[in-house]
Amino acid sequence: MGRTNPTFRDVLRSVEDRWAPFRRALRYEDQQRFDQLLGDARTHADAAGNLNHHSPIVPVLLAIALAQERRIDELEARLDELEGEIGEQADRVDALEAQIDDLGHQSDEISAGNGTSPHERTG
Repeated sequence: MGRTNPTFRDVLRSVEDRWAPFRRALRYEDQQRFDQLLGDARTHADAAGNLNHHSPIVPVLLAIALAQERRIDELEARLDELEGEIGEQADRVDALEAQIDDLGHQSDEISAGNGTSPHERTG
């Protein structure tokens, strides 16, 4: 027995065909982004096929939105990781600055004990 409805992959191919003139009018780098978006829709083709929606663009857009949400989550996780690394580096810089200040104070104390400033002495 045959299917009464085309598969979602068939529907997606027809959407791609209808949007081909739009794609061709895009700049090259945007053509790649457009292709990526449709690739995202293909990734979710099985789920979209289960929806069997009367408007084929609705599952396409939802699949694209899901992929975008996943990318946002990944970028936010990476951003949190980088912010943590920056915070650790800032803590290290603060600790080094404190050590430099301590060394400067020790140098001043030593110089005060000798009666000369560290800048007046020569090696």
